[in-house]
Amino acid sequence: MLRLSSLFVRTLRENPSDAEVPSHQLMLRAGYIRRAAPGGFTWLPLGWIVYRNVERVIREEMDAAGFQEVHFPALLPREPYEATNRWSEYGPNLFRLQDRRGADYLLGPTHEEMFTLLVKDLYSSYKDLPLVIYQIQTKYRDEARPRAGLLRGREFVMKDSYSFDIDDAGLGKSYEDHRAAYIRTFERLGLPFVIVSAMSGAMGGSKSEEFLTPLEVGEDTFVRCACGYAANTEAVRVPTPRSIAIDAAPAARVVDTPGTPTIATLVDLLNDRADLRRNDRAWSAADTLKNVIVMLRYPDGRREPLAIGLPGDREVDMKRLGAQVGPAEPEAFSEADFAAHSVLVKGYIGPDMLGTTSASGIRYVVDPRVVPGTRWVTGANAAGTHVVDLTCGRDFTPDGTIEAAEVLAGDPCPACAERGIDSTLEMARGIEIGHIFQLGRKYAEALGLTVLDQNGKQVVVTMGSYGIGVSRAVAAIAEATADDMGLCWPREVAPADVHVVIASKGSDIIATEAERLTSELEARGVRVMLDDRTTVSPGVKFKDAELIGVPTIVIVGKGLADGVIEVRDRATNERRNIAVTSAVDELVAQCSANPRR
Repeated sequence: MLRLSSLFVRTLRENPSDAEVPSHQLMLRAGYIRRAAPGGFTWLPLGWIVYRNVERVIREEMDAAGFQEVHFPALLPREPYEATNRWSEYGPNLFRLQDRRGADYLLGPTHEEMFTLLVKDLYSSYKDLPLVIYQIQTKYRDEARPRAGLLRGREFVMKDSYSFDIDDAGLGKSYEDHRAAYIRTFERLGLPFVIVSAMSGAMGGSKSEEFLTPLEVGEDTFVRCACGYAANTEAVRVPTPRSIAIDAAPAARVVDTPGTPTIATLVDLLNDRADLRRNDRAWSAADTLKNVIVMLRYPDGRREPLAIGLPGDREVDMKRLGAQVGPAEPEAFSEADFAAHSVLVKGYIGPDMLGTTSASGIRYVVDPRVVPGTRWVTGANAAGTHVVDLTCGRDFTPDGTIEAAEVLAGDPCPACAERGIDSTLEMARGIEIGHIFQLGRKYAEALGLTVLDQNGKQVVVTMGSYGIGVSRAVAAIAEATADDMGLCWPREVAPADVHVVIASKGSDIIATEAERLTSELEARGVRVMLDDRTTVSPGVKFKDAELIGVPTIVIVGKGLADGVIEVRDRATNERRNIAVTSAVDELVAQCSANPRR
């Protein structure tokens, strides 16, 4: 029994000033966690119970799927990560340290290398495969700006599992087995989720999907369509228009465009001047070609400029760009960078000064909408001038294409476009709670993981990687279920099934009945929290019960004189009186109707 009179907990009435999102605020106020350091938290008894319940559900579903649990150290040697280049590719996000002999170690941000080496050490034949092993382990990443409590910390707990198969067909089955296990897991946790296509990023590999809980506080932006298509914006592929015949394109001409420092002022001038107006329609920002220069910073410290051409009605999405250029990180092009590249006229950069064969030598990649035959208004590399009808494929040829422009609500759905259907995307935000990858052979090749196949030939093992943020899931559940009064845990993960409140100021009869009720509920297998504090008022107890968020609240108070107690459903806030003589049976039945599995 959890007795609030002795439980190690203090509730707060006001939100802490450094808590940014509801889950962080409420878990601090309700006494579930305390901040230990930036990006690091101490679990208090109530929080630790919820955390262990989440971990239990994840472990049960992994075991039910036939996956086997192992456990690695968090302190790892440098050498395996050097073999896969991730010692450098992780850059400043990696916690690096040395032992007393000067040997390099890291605090594990992820464990692909260690799983790979473990299987290499023990298995050598196709008969040993397929294999799936997993762990639930603390991870460390030196986040530059840890925020949102448990949602983005420097220390966090993940369930990471890895599949090992002889071929791609086996990987496909392992991937689908994990996908199904994740669906069951998140349904049990009471977490709403959307499965979206995603980028593999530093993990490498081909197919990748994220499980997102749709919430406005989430850091991930995703799109979806009524057809069922859903993708993280980093993974959206712009439908590429068909090339246009260049023969009919008018000749490009340079025009004076004074007082046009922005796309909006340029479009206004084009539409105002008779010699520049279009005959068919008005000019729009989408007719202009914006050339943005960024600086790529690589983990080894090397810096490289990159020019991106995109329609003027779009901005470069730095997060989307980062997913394309990793392990490099994109940064804004500074005034010092412009000074070092004096051939670039800021605000009027045109394609003829961009490209690996140009005077600047800066690699030039364009949005997929910039196809041969498309005509643009863009900078003419001189202040106060632009070029009209600059045609791709005739007047300039980019070095390649890149998916870096922001995705906007109302953009065409890529899946529908492939089928010739006109449909648009809507946008939403979400918290990433799981991610599954088809890694392929990247890590097995780097670390020499091979087995003998049926013909006695050495083949490289094919791998998959599958993660669930355990500590993040706790915060995501809090975010998804909380209301204006406090936390509202699903029964599967709640710290108790029933929260019994003694609503009296010293009545022995009420306290005795509450103790009896609690004991009988516990004897029937119901997990009970009892607020038996004598130093606080019933009003404070009611507020704390709402804040703590146990699914069923029972008030033993003045109604006892009439033979009834009050039962509140924390999720719906419905209240009803039940006879004290049948209370145990009714509460047991209520808990059994929605039990922990």
